[in-house]
Amino acid sequence: MQRIILASTSPRRRQLLAQIGMVFEVMESHVDENISGTAKEIVRELALRKAHAVAQKIKGNATIIGADTLVSVDDVVLEKPRDHHEAFNMLKLLQGRKHQVCTGVAVIKNGTEQAFVEQADVFFRPLSDDEIHAYMATGEPFDKAGGYGIQGHGATLVQRIEGDFYTVMGLPLCRLYQLITDKL
Repeated sequence: MQRIILASTSPRRRQLLAQIGMVFEVMESHVDENISGTAKEIVRELALRKAHAVAQKIKGNATIIGADTLVSVDDVVLEKPRDHHEAFNMLKLLQGRKHQVCTGVAVIKNGTEQAFVEQADVFFRPLSDDEIHAYMATGEPFDKAGGYGIQGHGATLVQRIEGDFYTVMGLPLCRLYQLITDKL
């Protein structure tokens, strides 16, 4: 079996790959993530940058997975909040409405590269300021794009999803698995 390397230190991505029984290594990419464009353009480019950065460090054959996830609403990209004020404003913006979560994935395997972007629509229920502050007190908002994590307490904010749940978590497993195993 070919060596598989995840070009990300995201605990969620590691958990998801382990969930499907994938044996892999983790290698941080250390890429410049300062980029502009639409959410789809940004996540695709960052996934490619991460995969390429790790590919340059590797000797021999390996399958390298790069990924990035962003939240957007009304074409405004919401990255990870820098502080409490920004987290509150993000959650206030998302409450009671639909937003998009885009995850870009790049796979470098046997000298070829493929990249794709999956998007899911996420609908938040209406939230009071007190509910937003209570969610912020969990600490979840501060290391996640859009200021929430659907896999934790953030699940209580989400009314429904249209699209792939794992895209929202940060790694569209079905499509990635098909790509890695050449079943696309």
